[in-house]
Amino acid sequence: MNYKETLLMPKTDFPMRGGLPNKEPKIQENWYEKNIYEKVQEKAKGLPKFILHDGPPYANGDIHIGHAENKILKDIIVRYKSMNGFDAPYVPGWDTHGLPIETALAKVKKVNRKEHTVAEFRRMCAEYALEQVERQKEQFKRLGVRGDWENPYITLTKEYEAEQIKVFGEMANKGLIYKGKKPVYWSPSSESAFAEAEIEYQDKRSASIYVSFPVKDGKGVIDEDVSIVIWTTTPWTIPANLGISVHPDYTYVVVETSGNKHLVAEDLLEELTSVLEWEEPKVVKKVKGSDLDRVVASHPFYERDSLVMLSDHVTTDSGTGCVHTAPGHGEDDFRVGKRYDLGILCPVDERGHMTDEAPGFEGMFYDKANKTVTEKLTEAGALLKLEFITHSYPHDWRTKKPIIFRVTDQWFASIKQIREQILNEVKEVKWYPSWGETRLHNMVKDREDWCISRQRAWGVPIPVFYAENGEPILTEETIQHVSDLFREHGSNIWYEWDAKDLLPEGFTSEQSPNGEFVKETDIMDVWFDSGSSHQSVLEERSELVRPADVYLEGTDQYRGWFNSSLSTSVAVTGKAPYKTIITHGFALDGEGRKMSKSIGNVMDPIKVMKQLGADIIRLWVSSVDYQADVRVSDDILKQVSEVYRKVRNTLRFMLGNLNGFDPAKHRVDYEDMNELDQYMLVKVNQLVQRAKDAYDDYQFSTVYNAIHNFCTIELSSFYLDLAKDTLYIEAEDDLKRRSMQTVLYDSVVALTQLVAPILAHTADEVWEYIPGMKEESVQLTSMPEVTDYPNASNLLEKWDEMLDVRDEVLKALENARNEKVIGKSLAASIELYPTEKTKELLETVNDLDKFFIVSEVKISGTMEEAPEESVRFEHVAIVAKAAEGETCDRCWTVTPTVGADTNHPTVCERCATIVTNHYA
Repeated sequence: MNYKETLLMPKTDFPMRGGLPNKEPKIQENWYEKNIYEKVQEKAKGLPKFILHDGPPYANGDIHIGHAENKILKDIIVRYKSMNGFDAPYVPGWDTHGLPIETALAKVKKVNRKEHTVAEFRRMCAEYALEQVERQKEQFKRLGVRGDWENPYITLTKEYEAEQIKVFGEMANKGLIYKGKKPVYWSPSSESAFAEAEIEYQDKRSASIYVSFPVKDGKGVIDEDVSIVIWTTTPWTIPANLGISVHPDYTYVVVETSGNKHLVAEDLLEELTSVLEWEEPKVVKKVKGSDLDRVVASHPFYERDSLVMLSDHVTTDSGTGCVHTAPGHGEDDFRVGKRYDLGILCPVDERGHMTDEAPGFEGMFYDKANKTVTEKLTEAGALLKLEFITHSYPHDWRTKKPIIFRVTDQWFASIKQIREQILNEVKEVKWYPSWGETRLHNMVKDREDWCISRQRAWGVPIPVFYAENGEPILTEETIQHVSDLFREHGSNIWYEWDAKDLLPEGFTSEQSPNGEFVKETDIMDVWFDSGSSHQSVLEERSELVRPADVYLEGTDQYRGWFNSSLSTSVAVTGKAPYKTIITHGFALDGEGRKMSKSIGNVMDPIKVMKQLGADIIRLWVSSVDYQADVRVSDDILKQVSEVYRKVRNTLRFMLGNLNGFDPAKHRVDYEDMNELDQYMLVKVNQLVQRAKDAYDDYQFSTVYNAIHNFCTIELSSFYLDLAKDTLYIEAEDDLKRRSMQTVLYDSVVALTQLVAPILAHTADEVWEYIPGMKEESVQLTSMPEVTDYPNASNLLEKWDEMLDVRDEVLKALENARNEKVIGKSLAASIELYPTEKTKELLETVNDLDKFFIVSEVKISGTMEEAPEESVRFEHVAIVAKAAEGETCDRCWTVTPTVGADTNHPTVCERCATIVTNHYA
């Protein structure tokens, strides 16, 4: 008889190899054919809402690994919530306006903007943006991200723009929108104003100069033979100098050296003596800063006064304590200049070139003017020191080129008026990580205005008209009318229609007696676009609600989307648009470096999906501490792939051993199971509890580790290993075997459901092979419930201790194997000499040989009675030796009972009985 044929070996069509790159697209195709997203939403009707609002990625170029991390994190949350009792729709979105698309048209499409009308150019921008949306959409879908892909929100759509105009209008009605002349971040390379959120800091090499301004009128406080020393790293702003700021509370000293007298802050004298190489400086006078108020100095090379003013923005962190003040080129400069009625001088145009208001420098690019300015200062004898420093300097985040401060007429949203409301709302939000609250609070607490106008073509027009006298018109009536027009026709009509056609019929204004009106040409900041999504999306789409439960983005969005959304939402509704903020760090290479094409360390998710599959990227995302910067490399993904292989093989092993198991007929009740099987169900229960708690707390690496450890330790290294004897050897309907199959069934179902938010494709693949499943997708099922098993704590205490004993036995067997005493563990017989407490425990357990996977177990005495050759551990001393008898051809146990049944001379007594009763 071929006894191998009587063994119930694992059997399943679930493949060992994932083959994810080829398999995943087919699984996704199946999702869309079966309308799984729609079915999930239909099933969730009436359940509590959970809304994760998608921060719109910019529609330009292929996705990168940061995009993948962001979208997968969102997908994990939404998938979990939809399986855990919530109606959790996911509406993806895209940000589609702004400079990068204008630039891409020129570079990629070779469009010459000057050859087209604004309306034509904007249409080309829209076409390009929508092409990018479709491109990125397919890539996000390939990651396995589930959502309403056929109905995303896009910031260029008519409906979105109309609601954005309403947000602007509501803010205008509350007096929060105004036009003013202020210094703003200005990008000469983009020829546009920028908000603080649009700048990034990079190292820049700059000229560092110390300049003397001779005193013209010392007001009786200091003599006219004294020069005030200033320091600046922007020599090009010296032509715009109108004053010098000092701190009212600082002490200033007049220092005489080499026949010259200089005024500097006393606290900086020692440092300046070294930097300026002053020889034997002598303090001839001390004066309080407040006494210097309105002292008059002379500009170094223009016949112009430079007024000394008092200001708290002066520090002694660096420089001289006397701050060069050009109101046209700095926020603090502007503020103090306004207080002293200095006027504004901004001799730099929108392209960064000096104007005729800077005689001698006309037409020079501001950065090139630095050298000429220092030469002019040298000629005037005013340059005390020139050196070069490398320092952190603001740059245009799109062009990566330096920006400047420049006074221009711009539209602003007043943050100052609603700042306290915003700060109060920040306190109400839940933050992951917790320091996010402090970070956003600090960004808001000193913020006064948000510059919302941009001098570009591709964006949402600012819906303002100007009367004949130049006064802006922005009434509730005009803004609502423009919103209605945009909803019907789109915003391009702003550039296609005359102003009178965009105004309400019969509209008149006292400021325009002739009925002539002019349209604003500036567009809104793109952060106003995306920051209006709480109105344009959450409020407008029937399946969504405001406020959202979660906004989840990268840490850069504290100054971006989180900030702009909060400002507009508080302005319009008085409330934050979100209940919870979750942030993730940036993706770095394996060595912790920023990814860069020039270094060649960029990880392309599209390439990874072709090589390894999306589920590997998803598993990587779940494995890292995403709230910090994370590392990813080929080696790291290889390690993740190995974890995937182990989890997959564990699931496959369980599926294989469920062959012939029908849960409707064969499942064994918990009460009828032996203790070990009950213990395993309690361990599954613990896993469910731990994983669900971690999902609820957005701690996905805890889920990853819990599932990985359960598969490799509790299952593969323990339960599945010892279960083989029963599963393979016993008769098909044996109670012990059906009991173990019940444990495997509950385990594979729970594991598949728990892992489904992460391994979206693999979970659905596994689901097809689990016996008795009626749902067509695991996505249409619920997370496993936590069960209150009777006697669970006692079971855990007993069998956890048994596992400790088992570990000691395995170590003793390993020693015996290394010493060539035994081969496989089934060839071993072990004598145990336990402690009294362990002896009592062992005596309550049946089938110790099966538990330890040996052929024979003898409890031969106590620990004190253990022979010298025994291996001693904490719970037990062990003697391992070769078992006596023959090896059974069927169960491989070594036992003297082999041949006891003459009809089956090569198998043991147990196997002979099974074969006789079931296979004869």
